[in-house]
Amino acid sequence: MKFRLDGKERVLALGVYPEVSLKQAREKRGEARKLIADGIDPVAKKQEAAMPPPVEHIETFESMARQWLSTMTPTWSPDHLLLVTRRLERDAFPAIGHRPVNEIKSPEVREMLLKMASRGVSCSVHRVKQITGAVFRFAIALGKAEVDPTYALARTIPIAKEQHHPSVTTPKEVGALLRAIDGYNGSLVTRCALRLAPLVFVRPGELRHAEWTELDLEGGEWRIPAAKMKMREQHIVPMSRQAVTILHELHPLTGSGKYVFPSPRTNARPMSENAVTAALRRMGYAVGEMTGHGFRSMASTLLHEQGWNRDAIERQLAHAERNAVRAAYNYAEHLPERRRMMQAWADYLDGLRGGIVS
Repeated sequence: MKFRLDGKERVLALGVYPEVSLKQAREKRGEARKLIADGIDPVAKKQEAAMPPPVEHIETFESMARQWLSTMTPTWSPDHLLLVTRRLERDAFPAIGHRPVNEIKSPEVREMLLKMASRGVSCSVHRVKQITGAVFRFAIALGKAEVDPTYALARTIPIAKEQHHPSVTTPKEVGALLRAIDGYNGSLVTRCALRLAPLVFVRPGELRHAEWTELDLEGGEWRIPAAKMKMREQHIVPMSRQAVTILHELHPLTGSGKYVFPSPRTNARPMSENAVTAALRRMGYAVGEMTGHGFRSMASTLLHEQGWNRDAIERQLAHAERNAVRAAYNYAEHLPERRRMMQAWADYLDGLRGGIVS
């Protein structure tokens, strides 16, 4: 069938006789004339109809996980976001990252976790299982998957109990550690961070990201913004006289900048996340003996042994409050007792440093 459209002559093939009868050809011609009357090219229309339907975009586990991480970013601290991302990139993505999220079955996830356990990282297996499960549930919520395959894996994988961060916890060992810190001959910034760490026992990421504007040296208080905390809740650290003295000593060197403990390369960034632990290694403390995170275990163990209020200790450690209503109001909870505890703790450490073991 010849026709003209927009001043151009076109030819529409209606079919091959006898497969297409004369009657059918006339019907197709009639349909084509209606399209032409509406300004529609019947040739283009026929080609469009012959094209295969578009392939639906398939979400892989990795693409879904990246979306989930983006969603969680506003509610997590930078260090926690980095930790979760690294666990996914190291263990989950190589195994199932390329797979369509709606096709992954429980045996695939189990095989991934068993391989982790065989590498001797069984303490991280349950964390990766929790993270992958969260990704699958996120996919279900968006209609991209129907089942969380980690749900069927309960008690099917031998998982070792998570070990605490290596730490010295006996009074004699703590005294020796404090004396070693006093003798550290590295940079003043790192030395002050080492001296302050046992006095405030915050998480390493919170310590290295400390900013001068957060500190009230006269009032002896450090208020860490919620955005920097693991649980996204403002945290108050009462500072002992000893802690304030260390900060006054450091202020002439770094007080004009943003960070209390800046990087030696640039004041625009905080010190390395491994700076404190690396200093402990240079002081002779092995991997299984002490870490930057170990100051928290040290304080928790000894403060509990000394009989301080458990709630005050847990609040000072900024551990999560499981009761959501109570958590909204407890950032300053037990603050008077925590002030007394932090000063008594600093005095106790002074005694241990001087060889008074009790």
